[in-house]
Amino acid sequence: MTARAILVLTLALILPLPASSVGAAEARIKDIARVVGVRDNDLWGYGLVVGLDGTGDRRQSARFTMQALRNLLAREGITLPADALDRGALDPKNVAAVVVTAKLPPFATAGSRIDVVVSSIGDARSLQGGTLLPTPLRAGDGQTYAVASGPVSLGGGFAAQAGGSSVQKNHPTAGRIPGGATVERAVGTALSLERLSLALLAPDYATAVAVARAINTRWQAPIAVARDAGTVDVAIPLGSATSAAFIAELEALRVTPDAPAKVVINERTGTVVLGQNVRIGPVAVAHGNLAVRVEARVQVSQPPPLAPRSSTTVVVPEFQVQAQEQGGQVHLVPDGASIGDVVAALNALGATPRDLIAILQAIQRAGALDAELEVL
Repeated sequence: MTARAILVLTLALILPLPASSVGAAEARIKDIARVVGVRDNDLWGYGLVVGLDGTGDRRQSARFTMQALRNLLAREGITLPADALDRGALDPKNVAAVVVTAKLPPFATAGSRIDVVVSSIGDARSLQGGTLLPTPLRAGDGQTYAVASGPVSLGGGFAAQAGGSSVQKNHPTAGRIPGGATVERAVGTALSLERLSLALLAPDYATAVAVARAINTRWQAPIAVARDAGTVDVAIPLGSATSAAFIAELEALRVTPDAPAKVVINERTGTVVLGQNVRIGPVAVAHGNLAVRVEARVQVSQPPPLAPRSSTTVVVPEFQVQAQEQGGQVHLVPDGASIGDVVAALNALGATPRDLIAILQAIQRAGALDAELEVL
């Protein structure tokens, strides 16, 4: 049984609601904005995971693994012939070439520990039980900022193969090493003693103005100004002890963020997320079910009298197709309905999430949806 939604537009005029009727929760400035210049830095490096139980890189991708392994052993005074892999003198099935990535947080000092992610780049089946050899991690400027090493944790994942059958849990070719990298060089994050800028995580003119107004009200001075929808410039008062103390107090201020009305739809998973500011015009929604039934009946065909001896009894299937459309309910959604009204109305029709997607798309095409519709 499949569901079908039919939309009938009853009134084209959409009357806007006053802004005061829409409630919004307060949020701290630190939850909706960040200080410009204070951010994470991406690190990455190429390394080897050893100690695998025959689940490492196979011969299809073992040449660059062997090259890295030869370079590693050469630094320890052990020389391998260039054709060791071709002659079968060395089988790197217990070694896997990996890419190691990490996030270097701001204000991290030398000696701090950070987490790393280890991902296979060859055809290794699993990194279970492996140990990452010391791997330098570099940033975009080519400088080494951390060194990673340690046992790889798959978080319960594994892969096994025997006797022509295999079993796999989670994703065994990628893992983590909690605290697996030691910071060798700190990234300078100098805070100005005079000015700073706040970058909104979700740029919006109304939110930027609200942040500037909250800061000016707290310090009783026009020290903040909204430069644009995503940036608020702040002058640090002369009476502040340190810029860190001023930022701590500033980020604790609460404001009411604003956001455009939006409906996000993921058709692959049937997920629908509606923002609190979503409003629709007056529409009538008819929801009906179309039942399609296919029945197969078996009939026996006997040979007619005086038929040739070669004639045999034949079983012939006969199919009957029936389609029945059940009567649908018509529900009138009033003008300026809120998110709660929309959901309640559609639930009253017995709409599933996929029905809801079709109905919302039809409402937008009819011009009655006062929101942006984003389909993922």
